[in-house]
Amino acid sequence: MLNVIGAGFGRTGTTSLKVALEHLGFGPCFHMYELLAKPELMDDWIRLADGETVPWDQVFAGYSSTVDWPGTSYWRELVDAHPEAKVILTDRDADRWYESTYNTIYSLANSEPPAQGDEVDAVAARFRPVLHKLIWDGEFDGRFADRDHAIEVFHRHNAEVRRYVPADRLLVFRVSQGWQPLCDFLGVDVPDAVFPHVNDTASMPELMRRIRSQGAVPSPL
Repeated sequence: MLNVIGAGFGRTGTTSLKVALEHLGFGPCFHMYELLAKPELMDDWIRLADGETVPWDQVFAGYSSTVDWPGTSYWRELVDAHPEAKVILTDRDADRWYESTYNTIYSLANSEPPAQGDEVDAVAARFRPVLHKLIWDGEFDGRFADRDHAIEVFHRHNAEVRRYVPADRLLVFRVSQGWQPLCDFLGVDVPDAVFPHVNDTASMPELMRRIRSQGAVPSPL
């Protein structure tokens, strides 16, 4: 049963939010990186991307929250299926979001896989078709390289979430705001810890390898 649903696009602070939610007791939190740590979870997402129906309680078995793609691609369905869940729309400056996304997950999804890569490369290569179907060909109509179009989609998505989700269920959140608005929204105390800021563009390749080797997103808290 999901208690928190992240509706924000990837590269809007979703990894930091994942770590924060888990620290506050709303974990485990599902994130795209879970598929690197636990490749066996990928089968359900491949089926979903192929248009099959998979029960959400099966897809998110063992998880209390979800952020980032691929879950964000189904945010409406998840909001409807979990009427008691809180919804968090992570946001950031659109130009910075585009640069970050283009230089990380978009470039990864469109790069040629190495002929003999390591295990991270193998897992990422298997997930590339899902990323394309759900994100690059789905959310962005195959036009993510068109900066103006991608930013328009980003703004439209955020506006649609604001319109669709009742105000009392929704927090529009920038990770630069820190703990206070997040804890107020979730009804928990502010922890005695620095708010996590992880997964900047420069650190992403190393983070991916640490996730695969450790089986989880390393927490700085």
